[in-house]
Formats: sequence, C-alpha cells, structure tokens
Amino acid sequence: MVKSMTAYARQEEKLPWGSIAIELRSVNHRFLEMSIKMPDELRALEMKIRDRVKAKLKRGKLDLLICLTVQQEGAQQIGFNHELADQLAKTLHDIDKLIYNAAPVNAIDILSWPGVMDSRNVDQQAISEALLPLLDTALEELLEGKKREGNALQQMIVQRSNDMRTVIAMVRNKMPEILQAQRERLEEKLQNMKVAFSSEVDNYRLEQEMVFIAQKADVAEEMDRLDTHLDEINRTMTHTAKTDEAIGRRLDFLMQELNREANTLGSKSISNATTQASVELKVLIEQMREQIQNIE
Repeated sequence: MVKSMTAYARQEEKLPWGSIAIELRSVNHRFLEMSIKMPDELRALEMKIRDRVKAKLKRGKLDLLICLTVQQEGAQQIGFNHELADQLAKTLHDIDKLIYNAAPVNAIDILSWPGVMDSRNVDQQAISEALLPLLDTALEELLEGKKREGNALQQMIVQRSNDMRTVIAMVRNKMPEILQAQRERLEEKLQNMKVAFSSEVDNYRLEQEMVFIAQKADVAEEMDRLDTHLDEINRTMTHTAKTDEAIGRRLDFLMQELNREANTLGSKSISNATTQASVELKVLIEQMREQIQNIE
C-alpha cells in the first residue's frame, strides 16, 4: 500500500506508578530524520527507541515526544543527590570569584540541575517494559494514518494518470488530421506562389516538404514513452502493496521523465491541439509531483 509521510499518532498509558504519553508527528522529508524529546531519565532507552522507529519508517521527518509522570505518595520518596548539589554549590562559589558582579544563584537553580532531584520511584526495567510496547502501539497508529493518507494520494495519482492517457490518445488520433491540415496549408501556399510567379507547382518538392514536416512533427516515440512511464507508475504503486517498500523517490524520478516527454511534445508541436496537449500534460504532471512529495 502507498504510504504518506504525513501522519499523527498519540498513545497514553496509566500505570500504578504513574503514566507515559507518546506523541508522534511525521512530515515529508527526503530521508528518515528523527527528533526525540524525552526526560533525561529515559535517555538510556534512546537507541532502542530509534531502532524501533527505523524498523517501521523508511522516510520522513519524525518528531517524537515522550512524557513521563511518576506519582509521589510522600515526601520520603523524593530523592536528593546531596553530593552533586554540594559540588554544584562549590563550583558556583568558585565561579563567583572570577566573575565581576555575578548574578546570584538560589537553591531553586541548584535543584533544577539534572540529577540533583530524583523523583523516580520506578526502576529502568519497569519503565522500559511499559514504554517500548506503548511506542510500538503508537507507531502502528502512525502507520495506519500514513496508509489512509497514502490511499487518498494513490487514488489522485491514478486519476491523473488516466487523464494523461486520455490526452495521449487524443494526440494519437489527431495526428493524421493535423498532418493533413498542414499539407493543405502547404499546397495553398504553393498555389499562391504559382499565381504570383506564373510557375508550375513542383509536386516532388511538395512531397519532400511534407516528409520533412511529418518527421519533425512525429511524436509517436514520445507518446510511447509517456505510456511506458505511466505503466511503470501503476506497476510501482501496485507492487508496493506486496513488498511494503518506499516508492516516493522512484515516483519522483518518473515525474521527471514524464515532464521531459511532455516538453518534447511541446517543442515538436505544429498545431494548437498538440501545444494545448503539452500544456495539459505538464499541468497534470505537476499536480502529481506535488502529491508524490508526500509519499514515503
């Protein structure tokens, strides 16, 4: 299934010793980039958290916020790191001697220093046993959101692809008519020259000119390549439903190739119909490209 890189998920669990809340926000990005915000006491779990995310996500910028709340039942449960506080106080006192008119530091400043106050009543094992499964649940919720959004993007891309096939078919059907109209215009010019210069129309020259125009205006190869690229887009989106691989970059490359062929069609145009077809194709390609930027 096609997956979007844009999604949101939140999970929270209340436990006998407190609660854990996890919030995930994902947006489009060329690679997988994680920004993790969590309490210092959970830093030991950061690598496990990153490994779990990498196992689920291939691309996108992920903001991960973890909130940990530990219930306190009494003042005796609040830990105080006396040794660290003493070291901080002595260090601040030494710094005061070096700095002219140093700002005063009160007890609250020292208590706010990481590690001085230890309010944890739950060991790391208990936190890990609660946090990691909750993260897995949040990631699954995020993936479901990515799939729903991806399904909408896939439908849009399929619709635009079908619209492009309609334009391609129109160009193919009109090419004989366009060449015939070009022939008639050329014959008219030659007839006017005959009248102006009292000379015979050179039918051989006429045929040469028509062959040259037909070769210059031949867009069959461009039409075939457009069809091939559209087939590849459909194959890529269908194939990913079975493999769960990231396809955003491949689709973005195919958009570049489609745009190249649409530009060539415009440069070879000898009629308003093919010029308009080139413009319509490029509009559809740009609409697809904007949405593909959000596909993982």
